[in-house]
Amino acid sequence: MFKLPEGVTREVMEADVLIVGGGSAGLSCALELSKLIKAHNKTGSPLEPTIMVLEKGADIGAHSLSGAVLDPSALKDLIPDFFDQKPDLFEKVTHDAVYYLTNTQALGLPIVPEPFQNENNYIISVSSFNRWLGELCEQEGIMVFPGFAAVDTIIENNAICGVITGDKGRDKNGNPKANFEPGLEIRAKVTLFAEGPRGSLFKSFAQKTNLPPSVNPQVFEEGVKEVIQCPKGSVTPGQVIHTMGYPLSKSIGGSFIYTLKNDQIAIGLVTYLDSPDPLLDPHRELQKLKTHPFIFDLIKGGQVIAYGGKTLPAGGWYSRPQIYGNGWLVAGDSASFVDVQKLKGIHLAMRSGMLAAETIFKALVSNNYSSEVLSHYQTLIESSQIKAELYPIRNFHQALSQGFALGLPQIALQKLTGGRGLKDPQPCHTDSSHTDSTLNTWGPSLLDIEALTLPKPDGKLFFDKLGSVYLTGTQHDEDSPNHLLVANKNICSDECAPKFNSPCTHFCPAQVYEMREAAGTDLPHFELEINYTNCIHCKTCDIKCPFDNILWTPPQGGGGPKYQLT
Repeated sequence: MFKLPEGVTREVMEADVLIVGGGSAGLSCALELSKLIKAHNKTGSPLEPTIMVLEKGADIGAHSLSGAVLDPSALKDLIPDFFDQKPDLFEKVTHDAVYYLTNTQALGLPIVPEPFQNENNYIISVSSFNRWLGELCEQEGIMVFPGFAAVDTIIENNAICGVITGDKGRDKNGNPKANFEPGLEIRAKVTLFAEGPRGSLFKSFAQKTNLPPSVNPQVFEEGVKEVIQCPKGSVTPGQVIHTMGYPLSKSIGGSFIYTLKNDQIAIGLVTYLDSPDPLLDPHRELQKLKTHPFIFDLIKGGQVIAYGGKTLPAGGWYSRPQIYGNGWLVAGDSASFVDVQKLKGIHLAMRSGMLAAETIFKALVSNNYSSEVLSHYQTLIESSQIKAELYPIRNFHQALSQGFALGLPQIALQKLTGGRGLKDPQPCHTDSSHTDSTLNTWGPSLLDIEALTLPKPDGKLFFDKLGSVYLTGTQHDEDSPNHLLVANKNICSDECAPKFNSPCTHFCPAQVYEMREAAGTDLPHFELEINYTNCIHCKTCDIKCPFDNILWTPPQGGGGPKYQLT
């Protein structure tokens, strides 16, 4: 954080409940808490707490991206008449299919595996879904503040007492401009971290307070997604198709194809970030996927109208952080509540937010926000659908990350042993430590390797990264501080480039990182250039850099993608 100019102070705001993150977990917490308070006030002494939601995106939903197929179990409890309220948001799944793709063929599985069966589920746009939840929160009198990034926690007497939001109106060097606005100091009795995967505020808080490590470190997957407008009458909505195989050869992952109303198709590709491949490039692989005859036949004549990318936590039950403490709780992706076997997390995020609301309500009634009271959250999680769903697959990612040949037999054994498998817990390592050298992975020459070739962009179905970034609506103030902090650029040029061929220039789905020849040197020398205004906030760079040399921090509030359809 930059120092404030002399004589400038931060405005202090008060809230009873502060929720950091306007996604499915945070908004569900706010709505459920409002419901509990209303029910209580009908019979008990009135509670009138101030509930505040901070969202770093310019609008609620602007930074929300997922596949997404929604298991409605939590939503039914939160909003029983959800479909009657907003039928256009939900497309009921009518057909499931799974294919293995060779280079030219699509081999359909005769039976759809249970994790990929989506009867009674709905295809949604999570950005549209979260916008709706945000509107419901505002109708309930909940204070929803988009465009405010929380950058630091306030800790007093071993308890969180609130957060500080980022300053606005600083130039590239951090100096105040004419429109400078200092960040706010928001004081709260209880704070919920609901920032999504790799939450920067919770990450810094955990380091600052030396929270105990989880059983396993967190590992991640990276997903990229497009929405394609197809010719009129060419799409039957309600289909959910998953594929494995082509185009991935050195990484574990797969794709999804969801058919929507209005002749639109959502297509995405998800890859494991503990891949040893230093040239892993999900954007490139998504473009290649669309050249496959099976996929191309579905989308031919179409036009890509939206694009996005994000990471998702994949470590599961054993990668959970501590989820409560004095004055704080953690929910959703930040708490590792994602079912990576089913590729679903929205319902678990919502459920965790609702259980957090139950716990916060108990704290409000007793006016006690200590760790002892908030530990009730852990008790609720342990007896909930969340554990029932995640515990049996607690070693799933660790097994499958070894490859299909080694992983599938282990997963079968896990099924027979209630999730135990060969070893429980089965250990895993950070994604950054799994990166192998370019030489070991691809050989001595990268020339003419077809697997590394991007299909020719046509501006309709195929795009380079800059063309795709344009479709995200991403905006950052160009005269603002770089929010992507590289600890030592010499490592990038002297160690990372020779050994790994600069993985950040490949795995970043937005062409933020480039190695460019430095001017004024006698010998060819390449330096890292950071195009931070391209950043779509996926945070892959913070996760996968083999030297842990990149730190993602929140930009000035409101910067980033402006997702509408993802």
